Amino acid sequence: MEKLEVDQTDVKLLRALQSDARLSYRQVARRCGVSASTAMTRIRTLEKMGLIEGYTLRLNYEKLGYDITAITEVTISKGAIWKEANEISKHPGVCLFYNITGQADGIIVAKFKNRSELNEFTKWLLSMDFIQRTNTHICLSTLKEDLNIF
Repeated sequence: MEKLEVDQTDVKLLRALQSDARLSYRQVARRCGVSASTAMTRIRTLEKMGLIEGYTLRLNYEKLGYDITAITEVTISKGAIWKEANEISKHPGVCLFYNITGQADGIIVAKFKNRSELNEFTKWLLSMDFIQRTNTHICLSTLKEDLNIF
């Protein structure tokens, strides 16, 4: 994968958009101390380069009733991580799925409204052909939940 270089102006633009993706080019420019045309040109360039893949919003899952965040380690046999990953990633509660090193092959972060949903998800995972075992951790409190690095 090609590594992209960004300068301080790009970082400022990205920070502004990460704080509120609804900002207009003019508003981003004002926050970053650049002209609106500079902000527009740079943001469009970052989009074309694939650095900005899309725009989204941040939800308060607890207010939506998703009281349980589970982190599940999965051990997958016969190197079938990619086969199972596609199916697991489609599950509506799955937020993140990483292929990892160590004793487990993958880590799944998922959200559930109740223990029953978590139970059904775990049983569904274990019913898959290549899932050997799972080890689920329940989050007691969220200290940070943000994938932004800028």
